[in-house]
Amino acid sequence: MTVVVLGLLLVGLVSSPGWERVKEYFFSPEAARESWRAVLEAMWLNVRLFVVCEIGILVLGLLIAVARTTRSAWLAPVRVVAVVYTDVVRGIPTILLITMFGFGIPALQLQGITNDRVVWAGVALVVSYSAYVSEVFRAGLESVHPSQVASARALGLSEGRILRHVVVPQAVRRIVPPLLNDFVSLQKDTALVSVLGVLDGVFWATNYANFNFNYTPMVVVALYFVVLTVPLARLTDHLQKRLVERERAGAR
Repeated sequence: MTVVVLGLLLVGLVSSPGWERVKEYFFSPEAARESWRAVLEAMWLNVRLFVVCEIGILVLGLLIAVARTTRSAWLAPVRVVAVVYTDVVRGIPTILLITMFGFGIPALQLQGITNDRVVWAGVALVVSYSAYVSEVFRAGLESVHPSQVASARALGLSEGRILRHVVVPQAVRRIVPPLLNDFVSLQKDTALVSVLGVLDGVFWATNYANFNFNYTPMVVVALYFVVLTVPLARLTDHLQKRLVERERAGAR
């Protein structure tokens, strides 16, 4: 049934009156041959941004989550800052953060600070995604049963060692699938750096389209993003399935 439905959709697409024009502008074999290698080389910037930003997001997101879950009265100002940070940053579209960091900070002409737009685009991605990832971490930290913490205290562990050896390891195992979902989105959002004029895959494809009036390179760069994100999506599903099976086995 799926094959029949997809076949009918394909027939309807290729038999539409404007198909030849769409094929010429979006699926030109000649334009694909001319652009695929250059788009691939430009895509390495997106891959590097993804890897570097992922590390920064994990570290900053965990710190914010720990700050929000602490119960110490002395750290109340830190909790307030963490709450305000997550609320404000999650309310700002990522593309606006990238624009403000990428153009605004270099415009300040601060001494001793780089004006590299790629660096500030990466900082903006870390700021944006750390707010979301911190909530994932916080959910994982709060899902650890209080008896685990009580047992660790009974053994004489300090609060720092309880967090490091008991709470965080259990929390991380539970939040790996949602974390990977966020990183799938991060991989796609690295394309937003093109608004700064940074030569990534999307910017190169856009330039080709503007000069040649052909949008095939955009389809090419979209396929590259699919190749990068689909394995992450399948890994997320696999880990989620393993987690469910482990919980069912434990319940028995």
